[in-house]
Amino acid sequence: MESSVRKVEPKDTIINHLVKSEDLNHHRTLFAGRSAEWFVEAGFISVASILEPEHVICAQIHGMKFLKPVKPGNIVCFRSRIAYAGTSSIVVYIKGSVVDQHGGEGKQVEGFITFVHVTLDGKPMPHNLDVVATTDEDKALMQEAIALKKQR
Repeated sequence: MESSVRKVEPKDTIINHLVKSEDLNHHRTLFAGRSAEWFVEAGFISVASILEPEHVICAQIHGMKFLKPVKPGNIVCFRSRIAYAGTSSIVVYIKGSVVDQHGGEGKQVEGFITFVHVTLDGKPMPHNLDVVATTDEDKALMQEAIALKKQR
């Protein structure tokens, strides 16, 4: 592994999922478990875009909030962005939105996930990343991520 620190600017990683009948709960809306699966997937892809995937594990989902139900036939767009990097941990912010026919978006779910950079035998190791938040939004997400880490 390279020992020099690599600066990373937050950027959106986007994945989309079509809500099908097998994704629904007994209320005929998107099942929370399926949404959580997609949520973690979006966060993982964000981290795996800058670190080797075999060295990344999910450690904790923080306060995944469901804001509105999602119906069958909706396309859910998950946007994830790295909010904070500790020594071996990386906190990612994810929001899932349904895109309507007119191009508008309604936020359905949001939250944070902590991933840890590990050796092949599962021990935490430094990732040598430094997240550089330049926008007000990224600075606010970083502060929220730092507060979440302190709560653990």
